[in-house]
Amino acid sequence: MALGRLLHGAPHADTPGQTIGPARTYEAFVEVFFAGQRRRAYTRLVELSGARTGDRVLDVGCGTGYLTRLVAKAVGPAGQAVGVDPSPTVIEYARKKSHGAACAYETGVAEALQAPDGSFDVVVTSLAIHHIPAELRPAAMGEMFRVLRPGGRLLLADFRPPRSRVVRHLVGSLTGPAMEHNPVDELDRLAAQAGFAVRGRGDVHPWLRYVHAVRPEVAR
Repeated sequence: MALGRLLHGAPHADTPGQTIGPARTYEAFVEVFFAGQRRRAYTRLVELSGARTGDRVLDVGCGTGYLTRLVAKAVGPAGQAVGVDPSPTVIEYARKKSHGAACAYETGVAEALQAPDGSFDVVVTSLAIHHIPAELRPAAMGEMFRVLRPGGRLLLADFRPPRSRVVRHLVGSLTGPAMEHNPVDELDRLAAQAGFAVRGRGDVHPWLRYVHAVRPEVAR
């Protein structure tokens, strides 16, 4: 739990959820946690998101901007990737790491996004849902639905706890109970309740479960 407290930042007045602590510490931990497969896993997330040249993409709970930067490469200079996170510390880090990329970063919370209705083609989020208190997750999903254009795509990805009870307990001892007992099987339900049509689901090795969904087109 000592490591978990180190990875998580001090509470912020604008969100009751957990935030990331020191950005460099978090980055080092995640690289080790993914055992050298982070780049491959997140490249796969970009592919699954369907982000393409010219798209505007929102990365909710972007943290240090790792996924945001990869999405920016996929959409090219004609598009844009915007990362949102409640932690000013990681937003500052993400801005420095994204120098020259088609990225923009804002401080904000998933349950109250500061973006106009239908202003994005794709919304992605990775390793963020478990940071949001359970009672606020429906509101966060509703916001993702709101800011997507009709026909826009959603990709949810979060930590899939190991099947082994011993390994789950080890994860919990390092990071805290939110990841040890992360209910990733609820991602489908959360998306559907917000109005999304779920199109696919699966795992990305070694630690991620994803759900791909779309905001239905407006009825004519």
